[in-house]
Order: sequence, then C-alpha cells, then structure tokens
Amino acid sequence: MTIYMKIILYYLLAVNLLTFISYGIDKWKARHNRWRIPEATILLLAALGGSIGALLAMRVFRHKTQHKKFRYGVPAILIVQMAVACVIVLL
Repeated sequence: MTIYMKIILYYLLAVNLLTFISYGIDKWKARHNRWRIPEATILLLAALGGSIGALLAMRVFRHKTQHKKFRYGVPAILIVQMAVACVIVLL
C-alpha cells in the first residue's frame, strides 16, 4: 500500500467517524431541545467523504430518516463517491 493510499484511508476513516458522531450529537441535542448542528454541515460532512458514516448513523440513531434530502441525498452522494473512486482506480 502506498503512502497516498494510507493517507486517503485514514482520511476516510476520520471523516466517517466524525460524521457518525455528529449525527449522534445532533440527535441528542434534538431530544434535549438544544442548539442543533445545521443540516448543511451534516450534509457537507457526507459530501466530504463521510457518506458511509452518515448512512450508518441514520440507521443507528434513527436520525434524519424522514427528510428527503437525507434519505435520498446521502445515498446519492455515496453513489457519486463510489463512481469517482472507481474512475480513480481505473486510471
């Protein structure tokens, strides 16, 4: 494994963990009537590589599952990310 692949792997692990934790915090804040994490921030984390963490958090925390932009947007982001990864691998 090259150094670049290791960097990408560590980045993806970190951003997915951060995204998962952000969903959990936002769910906790929603239940306790506290200031929430903006939806744009959570979607941005998914777009920056955290789409798998977002999908897992949506299932685990049952959070944002009724919002169409999350229910359809996060899987769409994942599909685009997978397509980009396939193109990069093929190059």
